Amino acid sequence: TLVAAPKQRNTNAEKADLREGRIPEDWQDKPAKLSHKDRHARWTLKFTKAKRQDDGTMPSSDLAIPFFGYKSHVSIDRKYRFIRKWKTTHAAASDGARLREGLLDKTNTASSVWADTAYRSKANEDFMEKQGFVSKVHRKKPHLKPMPRHIQKSNAGKSIIRSRVEHVFADQKSQTGLFVRTVGISRATMRIGLANIVYNMRRFLFLERLNASA
Repeated sequence: TLVAAPKQRNTNAEKADLREGRIPEDWQDKPAKLSHKDRHARWTLKFTKAKRQDDGTMPSSDLAIPFFGYKSHVSIDRKYRFIRKWKTTHAAASDGARLREGLLDKTNTASSVWADTAYRSKANEDFMEKQGFVSKVHRKKPHLKPMPRHIQKSNAGKSIIRSRVEHVFADQKSQTGLFVRTVGISRATMRIGLANIVYNMRRFLFLERLNASA
């Protein structure tokens, strides 16, 4: 999920330097200014489904909203919905590549992996097979062709399980206000990590109360 960060007011030349991993020349001799500049957060577009208008009609296209900040990647277990692994990147980072960067938990008691189509790639499928995981990742729609009926039904069944991770993000944003007001990815990683720990603690207490009442 996307995590908002304070917006930066940079020139096009400064943005180009940051994308290339360089410190803009004008900042190098100004340590005070440099300490207040977030060189790791990035802009991206957040796509959302268009809402029905008052007259009942639907807009011809979905909405694309500019967004600045970071992205929180997590994996949870199917039964208890604890956050097992997590990673923080800038907001424009690809989702799919993160699967091979420690998001899967080998200590989990199950080997099946549910994820949406952003994680469907040959590299990820090969990685999961080599690591002993069973892919339940959504299949993509064929280019310029209708989605076969059996794949639609398969994806719908996978969504019942995969969508549980959305509940985690919804809980974090409603209960802890998932955002950062710090500078740099190191502090953002710490902030997001603390939010994940708080979620797990609250989830554990909920399950304890549930077992006690049962």
